[in-house]
Amino acid sequence: MRKHHRGELAEWIVTFLTMLWVSSSIGWAFVVPTGSMEGTILVGDHMIVDKMSYAPSGPIGKYLLPYTDVKRGDIIVFRYPLNIKEDYVKRVIGVPGDRIRISAKQLFLNGKAVEEPYKVHRSNQMDSYRDFFPSEPNSPLPPAALQMLRGHIVAGEIVVPAGHYFAMGDNRDESSDSRYWGFVPRENIVGKPWVIYWSFESAGDYRKAVDPTHLKDLALNFFSKTRWNRTLRTLRGRPLQ
Repeated sequence: MRKHHRGELAEWIVTFLTMLWVSSSIGWAFVVPTGSMEGTILVGDHMIVDKMSYAPSGPIGKYLLPYTDVKRGDIIVFRYPLNIKEDYVKRVIGVPGDRIRISAKQLFLNGKAVEEPYKVHRSNQMDSYRDFFPSEPNSPLPPAALQMLRGHIVAGEIVVPAGHYFAMGDNRDESSDSRYWGFVPRENIVGKPWVIYWSFESAGDYRKAVDPTHLKDLALNFFSKTRWNRTLRTLRGRPLQ
C-alpha cells in the first residue's frame, strides 16, 4: 500500500470513530438507500443527521441550543409511517394548515405556484395521479393514503392536519412519498441531515444490514468509487413560500 494511501486510510479511521461518537450523542449516521432525492442527495451518501434541531426545548435548553420548528423546504429524516423500522429522507412541502395541490407537475401551495429549483423531473409523461394531485388514484394505495384522500381534501386541495407534515422527494417522478402513503406524523421525524461525511457509488443494497455485493465493491473500489467532491458537503433546506 502506498504511503499516501495509508495516510488516507488512517484519516478515514479517525473520521469513522468521530462519527460513532457524534452518532451516540447529538447526531446519527444515515445512509441514503434510494434515489428519491436525486438532484440534492444521492444513493450512497453517508450523512450525519442532526437529532437535536427539532428536539423539544426546555426552559434552559432553548437558550443553549438552536431548536427550530419543522419548516416548509426543510430536508428531514423520519421513520416511514407504514413501517417505522425504515428511515426515509424527503423534503417538507406542507406544514399543518397548508393547502397543497399539483397540476401538470407544478406545485401550488396555499393557492400560489411554487418555484422549486431543486426538483428533478425525469419523465415528460403526465401521470393522472402523480402529476395531478390530489385526484382519483390509478393504482392501489395503502389505507393511510386513502384516508388522507377521503378526509383531508377541501376544494380540490390537500389540507395538512395538525401534528403532521406533507413530504415529497426532489426526484419528483420517482419518489414514494406523501402522495402515496399519507402524512408524516411529527413524532416520526428524527432530525435534519447536516453533513455528508462520505459518499460511495456502490452496486450493493444499502437497505440491507450486510450485503455481500456492497462489501465486495467497497473492498475493491473504495478509492475509485468514493465521490470525493461530496465529502463534508453540508445540506440545507430551502424556504418555500
